[in-house]
Amino acid sequence: MAKTFTHRLRVRYSECDQQGVVFNGHYLFFYDVAVTELWRELIEDYASMVEGGSDVVVAEARIRYVEGARFDDLLDIEMNVAHLGTTSMIVRPVFRVGERLIADGEIRHVFVDPAAGGKKEMPANVRRALEPLLPEAE
Repeated sequence: MAKTFTHRLRVRYSECDQQGVVFNGHYLFFYDVAVTELWRELIEDYASMVEGGSDVVVAEARIRYVEGARFDDLLDIEMNVAHLGTTSMIVRPVFRVGERLIADGEIRHVFVDPAAGGKKEMPANVRRALEPLLPEAE
């Protein structure tokens, strides 16, 4: 069974819209916080990776909204790594409040050379750290 990384955050009042639910655009910000914490816990400080000559950028993002999270909810973001390619990775985040599914999606990242800007092979330490999060079939 694949290991899962989950990051919890509390919804702040300023993140809610006039309907009293989290504004849809904030889910990508929440994802960014969760992926940063995943990096910090499993790989290394993100800035260290960039200083070492590798960066990662979002190439594609899709979020499916099911139910709105509200002010003061504890939002768990499960970071399911779906695929590790040569130069890319796919993460399928799942946003939950308790057992309620709030949103899910798919984010494709591409590794790049921060100086030259072109695609670059995923660093070996990143691959090693993320492989335990892959589904068994991968």
